[in-house]
Amino acid sequence: LPQPYLPRDVAHVGAGGAGEAVAARPFLGHQHIAAGRAEEQHRGTAGAGPPVPAAMAAEAEEELAHAEVLELFQEALARLVQDPLLCDLPPQVTAEEIGSQVALEYGQAMTVRVCKADGVIVPVVVVQNASVLDLKKALRRHIQLRQARQGGGQHLSWKYIWRTYHLTYNGEKLSDDRKKLREYGIRNRDEVSFIKKLRK
Repeated sequence: LPQPYLPRDVAHVGAGGAGEAVAARPFLGHQHIAAGRAEEQHRGTAGAGPPVPAAMAAEAEEELAHAEVLELFQEALARLVQDPLLCDLPPQVTAEEIGSQVALEYGQAMTVRVCKADGVIVPVVVVQNASVLDLKKALRRHIQLRQARQGGGQHLSWKYIWRTYHLTYNGEKLSDDRKKLREYGIRNRDEVSFIKKLRK
């Protein structure tokens, strides 16, 4: 006998049993079709191993959502730095760097030019009332970001650096971490230098 016509989206198992039930569903209405598909999906996944725990599934979805938000955030930052005020910032700019640049524009921050022992000048942005410790932290953050953008690099021991070197301004050591930079007379675009500590 000729086989009955089956819609292409209905699976045909074979003669008898489940196959006949599937073949009959097109004539029983949409509700039966939906129920049949759900039943087939259940049979197809029954032997596929234990179900993924709900907590793991939720965690995976949360990680995906976080990644998507991070990507959107980076895209927004990339568009933002096209502004003439921020055009000097790198493409992988952070919100912290944007905040510093805006603070500079409004006079709430200043740039301190740190001269490294090798003669390289590092421009570091700090707030107007920053302390020596704030400058050290900002310098460390600046170097870490630059190394990350260059694909890693040599690990620096900052404890060793501050044990071995002083920061100086006009020949005066910035020896008190709690003291404000302006108390040493440091203003916007002034230059401080590293100088090696003398052994006692």
